[in-house]
Amino acid sequence: MMPERFEDIYEQYKDMVYNVSLSYLQNAQDAEEVTQDVFVKVYQKLSSFSKRSSLKTWIYRITTNACLDFIKAKNRKKRFAFISSLFNEDNRARRELLHFDHPGVQLEQKEAMKRIFDQINLLPENQKTAIILCRLEKLSHKEAAEIMNVSPKAVESLLQRARKKLLLNINKKNR
Repeated sequence: MMPERFEDIYEQYKDMVYNVSLSYLQNAQDAEEVTQDVFVKVYQKLSSFSKRSSLKTWIYRITTNACLDFIKAKNRKKRFAFISSLFNEDNRARRELLHFDHPGVQLEQKEAMKRIFDQINLLPENQKTAIILCRLEKLSHKEAAEIMNVSPKAVESLLQRARKKLLLNINKKNR
């Protein structure tokens, strides 16, 4: 049963949206920004929600797309700053390291978590999405498939490829 008021939808799904955003972005401020953007989109498009999927799945899909768009926009800004710096001595490229700010992670685990997320961030978008939805959000392959608009078998395959790539990268670093 779908909540009738937007406020109810927000209360029910705000933590889920924030946690997914934090998993993608590893920065509390960016996750808060994306969470706000997601709920603006939900509010604007709620009347056109077709109910072909559950509200939860629909909000997951909006969140995933918003995170991927945010990452792309951030990367475009970095590339533009770097390219601009090549042609203009006054304008130096800002080399921002990804600021890892994940509440709840104990200080002694923070560096290990950063290394793991650094590797996850190198995965292709679809593999990263499968990892976040299935491993971090603990969704079933079926739920992740619905959010990603692929089959459950495709999600399983994406997870296997991501796992192989992560293990390969870890083994390369340990040599």
